[in-house]
Amino acid sequence: MYEVEIKLRADHDRLRERLDALGATQTASVQQIDTYYDAPHRSFADTDEALRIRRETTTEGEETTKLTYKGPLIEVESKTREEHETRVGDDDAAAGVLDGLGFEPAATVDKERAYHEVEGYTVVLDNVAELGTFVEIEQEAPEDEIDAVREGAVEILDRLGLDADEQIRTSYLGLLLDAETTDQE
Repeated sequence: MYEVEIKLRADHDRLRERLDALGATQTASVQQIDTYYDAPHRSFADTDEALRIRRETTTEGEETTKLTYKGPLIEVESKTREEHETRVGDDDAAAGVLDGLGFEPAATVDKERAYHEVEGYTVVLDNVAELGTFVEIEQEAPEDEIDAVREGAVEILDRLGLDADEQIRTSYLGLLLDAETTDQE
């Protein structure tokens, strides 16, 4: 399965009004702390892959942890990539497994997210520590439906008053690492 995603910088106040006008339903609000790992056998930065442990807390205080692998981007029109994700029962144990295999923490991305549903798509308003506010629109799709799902996402972005041509294909991790490099120069 592939995650078809388009991400842009966005003003959340204006977007909430437009989401309401489209009849969107807010489904969740969470804080996510993502710890990304470097592999001992290849550079994920070079291969455009990612491995992370995501610790998520809902506004009701429910906590979940997921282990996620993201493959390299497969097209230039969006942030579409293969993704595999599973819940883990013990985040410290999952980190211990990765550590035992030689994986090392590379960086942490901390964000607050508000999820909305619009016509089968998930629209996420993200406030990312040290980076600012963004919107993502996404949906999972089998390989033979990627183009149609992307086109649907672009249509919804247009109805939200956003231009898909302004999308950011760099991950939050990449943006954070780029910002750190710029700050060090």
